[in-house]
Amino acid sequence: MITWSSFLESSFPKILQILAVLAIFFGFYGIAFAAGARIQGKKQNILALSLFLVPAIILAMTGLGIPAVQTFIESFKNADSSKWVGFANYTRAVKDPDILLAFRNTMAWVIISPLVATSLGLALATMLNKMKREALAKSLIFMPMAISFVGGSLIWNLMYQYQEPNMNQTGLVGQVMKSLGIPLQHLLLWYPWNNLLLMVVYIWGFTGFGMVILSAAIKNIPQDIEEAAQLDGASGFRLFRTVTVPMVKTTIIVVLTTAMVGTLKLFDVIHTMTGGNFKTDVLSNRMFDEHFVYLNNGRGSALAMLIFLGVLPITYYNIRSIRAERKH
Repeated sequence: MITWSSFLESSFPKILQILAVLAIFFGFYGIAFAAGARIQGKKQNILALSLFLVPAIILAMTGLGIPAVQTFIESFKNADSSKWVGFANYTRAVKDPDILLAFRNTMAWVIISPLVATSLGLALATMLNKMKREALAKSLIFMPMAISFVGGSLIWNLMYQYQEPNMNQTGLVGQVMKSLGIPLQHLLLWYPWNNLLLMVVYIWGFTGFGMVILSAAIKNIPQDIEEAAQLDGASGFRLFRTVTVPMVKTTIIVVLTTAMVGTLKLFDVIHTMTGGNFKTDVLSNRMFDEHFVYLNNGRGSALAMLIFLGVLPITYYNIRSIRAERKH
């Protein structure tokens, strides 16, 4: 039995460390602000920038930069990181049939899920714009975004649940299929459709986010532009195609690229619902398995670097699009 005294005894060093860090943090800023109050002119601006930038840079380097460099180095080593193996881990990644399957599935996720989620978000944002009780409808659609993907996966796992044809179906999707006379399938084992059914979970969770962001962009379209287009005879889909989409193009790109980066890093849906089995594995789940199931640090780090390389061009395109929009 853990007593209060034993808990304090075991935790006291950690508590002291936390208090020491807090004391250093507040002491540093206290001295810096006191010194800044006495400095005038350009030096005060430089000091202010340093106070906010330096800690952020240190934290970013500690939490992101150093681990990234370490992962890059580990990707050239063997399973227990005791020997250098060169590009062996990368070579195996492009030859191993299981990893190639995970790569193909990841590419399908990156292409299909963001396009569907962004399209649905744009369609909903347009249809709900200026309607009665718009906020209520948007809140209901956005609600899945407030649920973690693990929680959402558990919900959809119940909806996909399979029972034998002669039994009552406990899963909603199975019951609908039975009512419509469609042959029942164990949906999460039904390749390749199981991958698409898993994508539904991500689309369900992300569409609300895309709708909110795109809705804000649509509301920022100047009213006179829409009125001028309507005077020229544009209405309905033509107004949407010629005015709405071009005016929110940058926002569409931001939502689309955000969804693409999210699918590249996707892990929780796959790990929760299938564990990467039944030909549903993706690179992020495979990376986890290599690291923590097979205890192969080298292969896991190599897959992490491949995911990172996949994120880079998407992020670069996103930044370039935003800069081009600002210039105009």
